[in-house]
Amino acid sequence: MGVATPVLANRRVAAFAAVGACVLAWFVVAPHLPRVGLWPAIVIVSIAVIPATLALALIALPLWRATRLLVPATIVLALIALGCSLAGWGLPANFAKLGAAVFAGWAFLVLFEEVSWVVLVALLIPLVDIVSVWRGPTHAITTHHFEVYTAVAIAFLVPGGGASYLGPPDVLLSALCLAAAARWNLRVGWTWLATTAMYGLTVVIANAADVNGLPALPFLSAGFLAANGDLLWRRIRRSEGSST
Repeated sequence: MGVATPVLANRRVAAFAAVGACVLAWFVVAPHLPRVGLWPAIVIVSIAVIPATLALALIALPLWRATRLLVPATIVLALIALGCSLAGWGLPANFAKLGAAVFAGWAFLVLFEEVSWVVLVALLIPLVDIVSVWRGPTHAITTHHFEVYTAVAIAFLVPGGGASYLGPPDVLLSALCLAAAARWNLRVGWTWLATTAMYGLTVVIANAADVNGLPALPFLSAGFLAANGDLLWRRIRRSEGSST
């Protein structure tokens, strides 16, 4: 184990560097590429840009165990994002916002004592998100003050400079579900695949329905529960049995 663990860690660092370099290169080059049609752009962002960018959280997932560093890292990255945004440095601000949301999701996991708490959040938060997007604050912001939304949201670029956006809560809950899968020995890979695919699906549905915004959290929760439903049921039943 003493030899295997450093080798595994080195491979993970190398993988993060390789994927990060590719993602960074895309974000640098994409605004200078010729524009493509709507649906080609949707395909690119759904099956390539969003998964590649969120793969960084999957590769860096072991950091969720560094509980003492998660809150400071969230604060530092949020401040970096704010400073870069005020300075007009969109690219570093975007990645700082991504990192802050991911670390915040991992930090929240510390508050959860049982996996059933994660399930409860996965069931309740989407209801709040639906109300917010259709008639609440998110609807008001995306309809009348879209620049406020883009200032805090994470952008996923398509050729020609267009972008699809995920709000910080979307990325936060995605990171929370991913870390929960690791903590309670659920299906980490399938969790990442299902939740990421669901985010791509929201982009497709939002454009097909021609709406300004679509609540993404219900899709993410559905992906998390679909990937781990049977395991979650067994663990919750086992926990209930041991408490009686």
